[in-house]
Amino acid sequence: MEIVLTRCVIRSFRAADAPSIARHANNRKVWLNVRDRFPNPYTLADAKKWIATAAGAVPETNFAFDVGGDAVGGIGLILKHDIWRRSAEIGYWLGEEHWGCGIATEAARAMVDHAFATLSISRLYAGAFEWNRASMRVLEKAGFTREATLKKAVTKDGRTIDLVLYAIVRDQPAGPGGGQGRSDGRPAA
Repeated sequence: MEIVLTRCVIRSFRAADAPSIARHANNRKVWLNVRDRFPNPYTLADAKKWIATAAGAVPETNFAFDVGGDAVGGIGLILKHDIWRRSAEIGYWLGEEHWGCGIATEAARAMVDHAFATLSISRLYAGAFEWNRASMRVLEKAGFTREATLKKAVTKDGRTIDLVLYAIVRDQPAGPGGGQGRSDGRPAA
């Protein structure tokens, strides 16, 4: 997949991205705002492993932020199952030198459109750590609504903190058969 935007390209990861991903991901400030499964330090071997995992996923749900031909971060979806099968969690990270440029907001908007157009989901959600005001602003600018503050819900860097939950839902609800709703409000056939 490739989505060309004003500030970046969202595209599939490539094996050649590993050195750039390792360089941008190996940053404590990045690590402080993502899940612990994101290694710190982040090595070339970690980048290669991640790219192999992302490239092998069906459907493809994890993509690189490409700025000037370099992979400088990532954005992706975690598809949910069972009773949450119409929901997905969105997450992203961006190398520090590209913070504050509007890349994450533009990419989040594009991923929302992509997810709703290509996947059978009705809801996207994201959590932001209580100290990550920049990510909260990205989500708000991308059309997400703040739904809740989950008090002392996560532990990061030895601190148990609040997680702020954001979500966005399709404009039209799914019909009784579970298909995507139509723009005229009638269930899809």
